[in-house]
Amino acid sequence: MTLNRHAGDATTTSLPPRSRAGVHWGVLTVCAVAQFMVVLDVSIVNVALPQMRHDLGLSISAEQWVVNAYTLTFAGFLMLGGRAADLFGRRRAFLVGLALFTAASLFGGLAQTSTWLITARAAQGLGGAVLAPTSLSLLTSTFTGMTERRRAMGVWSATAASGAAAGVLAGGLLTDLLDWRWVLFVNVPIGLIMLVVAPRVLTESQGAQSRARLDIEGAVSITAGLALIVYGIIGTDSTSWASTQTIMALAGGAAFLIAALVIESRVAASPLVPLGIFRRRSLPAANGIAVTVGAGLFGMYFFISLYLQQVVGFSPLRTGLAILPAGTMTLAGALAAPRLVAKIGPRRQLVLGPALSAAGLLWMSLLSFGDGYWTHMFVPLALFGLGIGTTFVPMTLTATADVPPSEAGLAAGLVNTTRQVGGAVGLAVLATLAASASRADRGFGHPGQFGHSVQAVLTVGYDRAFLAAGLVLLVGAGLALLIRTPAQAVGSASTSSPASHDTAQREPALR
Repeated sequence: MTLNRHAGDATTTSLPPRSRAGVHWGVLTVCAVAQFMVVLDVSIVNVALPQMRHDLGLSISAEQWVVNAYTLTFAGFLMLGGRAADLFGRRRAFLVGLALFTAASLFGGLAQTSTWLITARAAQGLGGAVLAPTSLSLLTSTFTGMTERRRAMGVWSATAASGAAAGVLAGGLLTDLLDWRWVLFVNVPIGLIMLVVAPRVLTESQGAQSRARLDIEGAVSITAGLALIVYGIIGTDSTSWASTQTIMALAGGAAFLIAALVIESRVAASPLVPLGIFRRRSLPAANGIAVTVGAGLFGMYFFISLYLQQVVGFSPLRTGLAILPAGTMTLAGALAAPRLVAKIGPRRQLVLGPALSAAGLLWMSLLSFGDGYWTHMFVPLALFGLGIGTTFVPMTLTATADVPPSEAGLAAGLVNTTRQVGGAVGLAVLATLAASASRADRGFGHPGQFGHSVQAVLTVGYDRAFLAAGLVLLVGAGLALLIRTPAQAVGSASTSSPASHDTAQREPALR
């Protein structure tokens, strides 16, 4: 039987305090583990890419699609997933998303071709797009008191933040000790256990918008448009920008995005993104910064994983350990961000955070073949992670600073979505630049010259990618100078847990 939101809450609050606390902790555990799985799968495959390429014969563009297929479907269907939870019930949507994510992980682990693997990753992204907003919505409907909700959001957010750091380490460990397939198989036993436990601890509830219609056309148009644009950019690795294939792909992507604008503004009865929200003065700048952060974040993890294995010669496990300072400092930065933003304000922090990350990437763009890890990579990685970690909270505060409470969740959800989109499109552009630089350097080389060995040629391309990613983040820091954030946004940060403000504000948008 489907319960409404109030009935679900009443069922919980009628229990004795000790029993109610046990139920709440069960819900928190299930939701935190689900979010950990979703975030983990963004970064866990990076370290395994060289083995995937060897076993399945992946091309350079296919390597990018292993990452981007997940990211694009996740970003494109994120808000639709949250809306579906309100329409059909959060518990039901959670179980469907979890089942899809688990099945797609098994399917991907069994992959025999690149198309098989990429399709599985896209299905994982779709499952994640349902799981992420639904788990957050379940938490906010379960923890109704301000204090207990803040604590729950703190645990949920810390778990999510640690997922990216754990991903690179887990990816290296599983790839080195077992096989690359286990970076996908690892989700299967966790998912099966969750499918048994979740129905026992979650109660059904629906949001207030239970009569709204799913805007499937808008979500599909946005996702298809982005996918075609990324496909066109990645295709320039083997064809020219003026080729028929590239032009058709980019034109098709633009057509889908234009169609999405028409659907959102005129056709959809319940649009995923009401376009009027972009009239708010700070929201466009915050989303622009989110795009640059996504590009820098995805680009760094992708290229440093390849550099450490293909150029330096690290094993997958050693690569995961080598990248860990970036993930650890991201978590540290996220923990420090609320206190810092209370002292210096969101605008200054949005200049400082991307600038620190840009400094780390620009430092790494000076790498030469043969450079040591501790002298040339450890500090830049830590700088990059710290800057990224301190950026998330003020970015969300800025996005929601001058919007009414009824639109705050939508504004915060848009920041999360545009960050994923920036990561997918940015990675495609950066990979194209890296391949172009490597080809140019190879053309100037001569047989037998040490400076033009395979590793040195790859390093030239990776340096170009780090340089471009750093410059993109500097653009993000520049956008922050255009922001005029109301003072009250600063005060609200000081009472939040590291990322709980981000996630708590995002909840209405994800429904």
